[in-house]
Amino acid sequence: VIGKGMNPPRKILFPPEKIYMGWRQKRRPGAGLYNLGSTCYLNVVLQCLTYTPPLANYLLSRQHSRFCHQQGFCMMCIMEAHVRKVLYSSASAIRPRAVIRDLRFIGEFKPDIPGDAYEFLRCTLSAMHRACLSESSDSDISSQGTTIIHQIFRGILRSRVTCLSCKTVSDFYMAFLDVLLKIKGASSLTTALEAFVTPKQLDGKKCFKCSECKKKVAASKRVTIQHEPRVLTVCLGRADERSSRKISQVVEYPEFLDLRPYMSDTAGEPLLYSLYAVVVHSGHTCLEGHFFCYTKASNGQWYKMNDVTVDSCGIHTVLGQQAYLLFYAR
Repeated sequence: VIGKGMNPPRKILFPPEKIYMGWRQKRRPGAGLYNLGSTCYLNVVLQCLTYTPPLANYLLSRQHSRFCHQQGFCMMCIMEAHVRKVLYSSASAIRPRAVIRDLRFIGEFKPDIPGDAYEFLRCTLSAMHRACLSESSDSDISSQGTTIIHQIFRGILRSRVTCLSCKTVSDFYMAFLDVLLKIKGASSLTTALEAFVTPKQLDGKKCFKCSECKKKVAASKRVTIQHEPRVLTVCLGRADERSSRKISQVVEYPEFLDLRPYMSDTAGEPLLYSLYAVVVHSGHTCLEGHFFCYTKASNGQWYKMNDVTVDSCGIHTVLGQQAYLLFYAR
C-alpha cells in the first residue's frame, strides 16, 4: 500500500527513458524448454518473460550482471543467462537447470510437484525486483518502485471510498504488478474489467470508519487504475473460491485493448495495449493438468510453446484459447 499520498522517489533506480518497448533486434523464435518433472507451470512463465520486449532488451544488454555483486542466488543474473540461452541457442530445446536449481529461493516450489503459473510469475517478478534492490540498500519506498521490473510491470490502483451518510470521499493508492479478475459470469475480458471497476457496497462486517462522521458507516468503494503499467498482466481467476473446481468458461479477449475506460481519469486519448503472450491451462481442476503458452516473437509471428515444441500459428488460434494469463504491452 502506498497510502493516501504518493511521494516522488528520492532516487530513480532505473530511468524510464531507457526502456525500449519494441524489440532491439528481430530474430526467429528461440528454443523450447524441457519439462524436468512437473515444470510446465514454470516453462510457460519463463517463455512469456523471454518474449516481453522491454525486459528482454534489458536482459540481453547484460546491464545487470556487469555490475552485480550479489553473492549466491540472484534472479536477475539467472534470467539474464536464461534469456540469452533461449534466444541465441541453436538447439531446438534447452533445460532451464539454473531456475530449477534455485526454485526454493524463488518461492515454495519443488520440481517434482505441479505448481501454479500465476504464483510462479508473481514470485519470479518479486525475486527479480529484490535482486535489483540488493544494489541499493538505502532507497525509500518510492524509490523502490523504480527498479527495471517495476518500471515495466507496475501500475497504481486508486481505491475511492465514499461515505454513504455524508458523501465524504477518501482515496487510497496501491501498487500492482498484475490484475486478478473474477470471471464468473463474465463473457469477455472487457466485461470482467467493467465488473472490476464497478462500485461495491461496504456494509455489515466491512464497515468503514469515516473521518467526518467519526464512526463506522456504510460506504461504497470503487477501484480504478490511477497509473497504467507499461506491461499489463492479467490473471483470469479460474479457481472457484467455494470448490476447488476450475471455471472452464470461455472468456473472450482482444488482440488490442483500450485501458482508458478503466482508468481513474476516463477522459483523454485511448490507452492502447497489444497482446503478446497468453498462458493456457488444460485440465478439469486447477490442481492438475498442463500449462502451455502462445508468444509473439520479435519477427512479429505467433508461436505455440508447449514445453520442448515451438510451432508457428495464427492470431485466430491465439485468441480462441481458454486463457489463464494474458500479457499486454503499451
